[in-house]
Amino acid sequence: MRRPVKLAGLTSAGVKTLARKLTALVSVAVVVAAASSCSSTPEGAESKTLKIVYQKTDAFTALDAVMQDAKKEFEAANSAVTVELQPIQANDDDYGTKLALAQRSAETAPDVFYEDTFKVRSDVDAGYLLKLDGYLEKWDDWSVFNEAAKAAGRADDGGIYAVPLGTDTRAIWYNKAVFRNAGISLPWQPKSWEDILTAARAIKASDPTVIPFNMYAGKGTGEGTVMQGFYELLYGTDSTLYDEDEKKWVVGSQGFTDSLAFLKTLYDEKLAVSPAEALDPNVWKKVFGEWFPQGKLGATVEGSYTPSFWQKGGAYEWSGYEQDMAVATFPTRNGQDPGGVSMSGGWTLAVGAKSKNPDLAFNFLATALNKKNALSYDINNSQIAVRTDVASEADYLAANPFVKDVSDLVAVTHYRPATADYPRISTAVQVATEAVITGKQSPEDAAAEYDATVRKLVGEDKVLEK
Repeated sequence: MRRPVKLAGLTSAGVKTLARKLTALVSVAVVVAAASSCSSTPEGAESKTLKIVYQKTDAFTALDAVMQDAKKEFEAANSAVTVELQPIQANDDDYGTKLALAQRSAETAPDVFYEDTFKVRSDVDAGYLLKLDGYLEKWDDWSVFNEAAKAAGRADDGGIYAVPLGTDTRAIWYNKAVFRNAGISLPWQPKSWEDILTAARAIKASDPTVIPFNMYAGKGTGEGTVMQGFYELLYGTDSTLYDEDEKKWVVGSQGFTDSLAFLKTLYDEKLAVSPAEALDPNVWKKVFGEWFPQGKLGATVEGSYTPSFWQKGGAYEWSGYEQDMAVATFPTRNGQDPGGVSMSGGWTLAVGAKSKNPDLAFNFLATALNKKNALSYDINNSQIAVRTDVASEADYLAANPFVKDVSDLVAVTHYRPATADYPRISTAVQVATEAVITGKQSPEDAAAEYDATVRKLVGEDKVLEK
């Protein structure tokens, strides 16, 4: 039998008073608990942080602006979440290296990150990307993305692991005044490789201080070497880097050797930049910031994003570039069908597989890629829109005077092999171009070394003599 507890020193009246006070305190606690349950923070919610990693360079600020806007928009709608932007100031290759290092630990791995399309499959294999199919099925905006562009984020298992920001094409960008001074008729459209060399030689003859025709080469410019140069040559020879039907890498290709031979001619005749300049990772800054605006460069092979450097707010504002510059399609070797060649790539946003808050991470991705932010990015970075609702916007169509020229090149474009092996193959191509332009190897020897490297990298069962 429980005995009543005696409260020493308290009278009967005192006990009653104490009881009333305790009752009041309990009531207050109940009210506070009820108020908490009705707050805007969901039950069980706690302060969370999303880490967003992306590339930023002096000439590439459009994505940073979009991320800043998305951060404000997302935090306003999610009061318990802090978006921590972690831009990496680096070129493409260094960005990839630093991102890979961050992915090694769950503590440093990003929740959302900027991913080049050619690395999607290899990074899926490495376990860095979260499969997004379940989220995309419930995201209404996914229906307005171009079907071809959606494939950029697809892996070998057929799932989507990344969502495209925009896409691009490659073309020859040339300075009309330089061409005119060399006596070249405008508009200029070369029909063959020989036409390019003929124009370059005319420019050199008219003014030896002008660089006639720039094509990136060597490891310094990384993926730019192959996307803005070598592949335009290779895919114009009726050869290819990878046989999609056989799922094998092509070796023993005469087109590969001939493409290296064209670069050798360009550099040996001093129709391009010097080898030392070509190996400088920052040579592109001179292309856009000095040589073109100053009339010291005839032409270069570059992406559809080129006007973003010169337009208002760009890294190298150039008033009047619309009148001074023009676009030409890079020709096939001898003018054979389809007559021209382009390359397309583009970048995506992905959710990290190690994210502790994948739902919030995808919601941030969706915010960064909504119509408003996509329009801003495509305009400021001169991208080819991947959202159909952005592609039809008057502001988008008016922002880039060359949008039709570069969009038309989709008809003759090619894409890099989206395989896990590709990044290492790309490096091997860069090594071959560097060996040729520096005179260390002949085109034949550099091609043979490339073939040997590919065989070693992927195995004999994954190569095809062609």
